[in-house]
Parts: sequence; structure tokens; C-alpha cells
Amino acid sequence: MMRWGRFGRGAFIVFIVLRYGLDELVLSSFQKPWIRLLARVLSVGRDLRSPRAVRLREALERLGPIFVKFGQVLSTRRDLLAPDIAEELAKLQDQVPPFSSTIAVASIERAFNRKVDDIFETFEREPVASASIAQVHFGTLRGKSGEVREVAVKVLRPGMLPVIDKDLSLMRMMAGWVENLSTDGKRLKPREVVAEFDKYLHDELDLVREAANAAQLRRNMQGLDLVLIPEMIWDFCHPEVIVMERMHGVPISQVDRLREAGVDIPKLARDGVTLFFTQVFRDGFFHADMHPGNIQVSLAPETFGRYISLDFGIVGTLTEYDKEYLAQNFTAFFRRDYKRVAELHIESGWVPPETRVDELESAIRAVCEPYFDRPLKEISLGMVLMRLFQTSRRFQVEIQPQLVLLQKTLLNIEGLGRDLDPELDLWSTAKPFLETWMLEQIGPKKLWEELKAQAPHYAKLLPQLPRLLHEYLKQPRQNDARQIEQLMVEQRRTNKLLQTLIYAGLGFVVSLIVLQVGMHLHLFYSI
Repeated sequence: MMRWGRFGRGAFIVFIVLRYGLDELVLSSFQKPWIRLLARVLSVGRDLRSPRAVRLREALERLGPIFVKFGQVLSTRRDLLAPDIAEELAKLQDQVPPFSSTIAVASIERAFNRKVDDIFETFEREPVASASIAQVHFGTLRGKSGEVREVAVKVLRPGMLPVIDKDLSLMRMMAGWVENLSTDGKRLKPREVVAEFDKYLHDELDLVREAANAAQLRRNMQGLDLVLIPEMIWDFCHPEVIVMERMHGVPISQVDRLREAGVDIPKLARDGVTLFFTQVFRDGFFHADMHPGNIQVSLAPETFGRYISLDFGIVGTLTEYDKEYLAQNFTAFFRRDYKRVAELHIESGWVPPETRVDELESAIRAVCEPYFDRPLKEISLGMVLMRLFQTSRRFQVEIQPQLVLLQKTLLNIEGLGRDLDPELDLWSTAKPFLETWMLEQIGPKKLWEELKAQAPHYAKLLPQLPRLLHEYLKQPRQNDARQIEQLMVEQRRTNKLLQTLIYAGLGFVVSLIVLQVGMHLHLFYSI
């Protein structure tokens, strides 16, 4: 039965492909002559006047929410797509009718094993938002201390997993065809793209994971006073249902309404850039779905003008190495040090080691130099990225998977900044933040933090060294002289490291003392 269902779904996909002329779009890139001939025959008698990118977007919308999601993820891979297709796929939106409130209520009651009326003081049956994965209802909930608070209830769309697995199975099959038959198959890496999409979808299907993401971002953003993130109510969080604090705000897209309310729009734009770079470089954990539908602005007196972030199903993470590498790249870009950018690409292994630094430097300069010293309204970050990706293909740059979400989020930030304040200079706004962050990574504070982090390890290791050395020397071994010499070399290296750490610590303390004395003398003489 499942096989027949898969066959029927496959037949419907083939019909849509033919209906929108995607066969001509896809088959024309295949290297087999008979496939190209087939593409020409199939295009006879059909109206294919619409641009190919528009036909692709319309076909994905016709195929349903899973393919819409796939198109949204695919739109972030500008390193793989032609510019016109990437731009058109970015327009895809989840326009999915809500499912029955009766089903939503049943899902909630099954998740918590209680009647909805026993859980909530009030529950609005009519959903306020609906997307391909879930929909949201408002309600009120009585807390443990007796207070009643407004909440938002997110309910997973029922029966999603079988549909997703069936469509993903077909996508994997089609990706294999494209990879084996298309001239661009190896470069486009369709299997990897589908695998990436698989991960995103299954992450979004676990609402507890989304709640955990929200809690982490909320904790990270405390004290910044730039953004509000809803509190998760953990007693009512389940993989299929989560209950959170209800947020009140104006959608970021309603700029005129925000301006009438007295919001400082240029400051709001600058705050958005600060938020992005703080989440990326300070925390290495960032909201990766920052389209206008997920962002509001608070008009409440106590939080006036702050961002409100919603929907945390997709977040990006970066390691310390990723953050340091990116920060060095951004700083070099802002300083127009294109040679350093080229060197960083080679040092990281992103380009073949035989790549000439001067050639890569010249190519990067040709892409970036025309865009500096311009306001944001005259800069298309998408165009800069597109040209960088064209350069990357020429130099065989390996696009890192962990940076795909970062690229997508950066484009979202550009769109928000352009809507809020076309005069915003993204480069000059971000440069001081990055330079300050870089100083913190190499300054005394960072050294002290590293010493504190490593102290337990060395405290445990040092007392064991004499015993380990004694046990080693007692064991009969061949080539003892050579091994003892190696051991002594390692011992001297360890001693040198310890001496360096001690001297660095003493130097740090002395410099602080000198600084304090200097400040006191300055104050004394100024009086």
C-alpha cells in the first residue's frame, strides 16, 4: 500500500514537473544527448513564456508545504544556484490553511493527558497563525502562585512525519538522478542539499528543541536590553505542543505605524545589526530564521522600541574556531586588507593550497571594492555574495555547511536594514563591534579566562607527573636512551609552558598594578 502511495505521489510530481516546464529547466543541463533531445520534444506545444525561476517557484508552491520548505532552504544556497533562481525562491512563503481546531485541541489533550479547559483559563479555538509545520493559538494560563498570564500555544500539524519521510525519499531519489546525469551534478551536491533539508525539517518537528533554543537565546540576550524573547513554560512543553509567554508587538514590516508611535527607526536598524553580530560572534548561537514574519517591535512603555523575536525552530551555531576565523575575515574586509582575506582562505584549507595569494586577492578586491563607502540603499549584499560565490567556484572554494545559515541570516538582516533605514551603513556600523570583539579575544581578559579554564586540568596533571615518570622508567624497554631523551624533551617543553604561563600571569598582575598606580598619580596631579 505504501509503495502505491509513493508511486501516486511520484506520478503527481512528474505531472507538475511537466505542467510547469521544469523538465526543460532540469534536463537541459544533463550531459546525455538523448536526454537533451527528450527535453526539446517535451517542450513542444507548451506555454513556457514565464521565466524559469518563476515557473520553479510556482511548481514548488503547487507541490505543497514540504516542497515550499525545501525551496526556502534551497534559496539560501546561493553558492549552488543561478542568481535569478535564488532570488525567486527567496519569495516563497508558507501559505498553508490552518487545520481544524478540534484536531489542535485533541493534540494538546493527548500531549498533557488533561482536558484543555482544565489546563487553560481560556483557549481561543481560532488560530492566529498557521504555517507548514505548526499553528499558534492564544489563551490564558493560571500559574502556580495563582496569577493568570497570557500565553501562546504552538501545536504541531498532525501526520507530518509520514508525509515528510515520503517526500524526502522521493527527493533523495531525484537528487541521485541529478548527481549522476547532470553536468553540474557534482558541483551542486544535490544529495548534501537534501540531507541538510532533512536535518532542518526533523529539528523543526521536535517543538521541545525549539523551546530549548528559545531558552538559550533568552539567557544569552539578558542584559543587552535590545530584544525580548518569550519565556517557555516548561510544565507544558511537549514534542508536539509548547506553551510560551504571549508577546505583544507591532510587526517589523509596519514601518509607518512604528514611526507614528515614536520609535527611533534609524536606531532600530542599528540595533538589529548589533543583535546579529552579538549573537554570532559573542555567543556563537544565533536566530537563523529572521524574516519579517518572525520579528516584532514592542510599544509597551517599559520595553519601548525593543525587538521581539519569535519562532526558534532554526538556529545556527558556530565553534570558537569559526567565530575567530569569521571575525578576522570581516575585520580584514572592513579594513580592505584583501591580501589577509586571501591568506585566511588558504590557511583554513577552504581553497587548494597551491592557490596563488595575489590572484585570489585581486579577485576578492574586484568584488568588494566597488561597494565600500556607499549607503545600504546603494549596496546589494545579495549581489556581493553572488559575486563572491562566482569567485569561489573559480578558485574551487569549499563552502562550509555551518556557514550556510549565517549567509541566510545576513541576507535577512540586509533586507530588514533596507526597509527600516536605507541610509544605514552596514560596514561602519559593524566595524567597531568586530574590532572590539577581536581585542577581547587577544587581550588580558581573554588570557585570564583561558588560564582559569585550564587551571583544573594542570592542577590534576602536575601532581601525577613524578609518579608517571617513575612508573615509565621502571618498565624495561628497548631503546631506553632514545625514549628517555624524548621524555626529557617533553618534560622541558612542559616546564617551558608552565614558566610562560607563570610569567604571563605575573606580567598581567604587574601591568594591572602599574595601571592602577598611574591612574592614582594622574588623579593626584590633576587635583
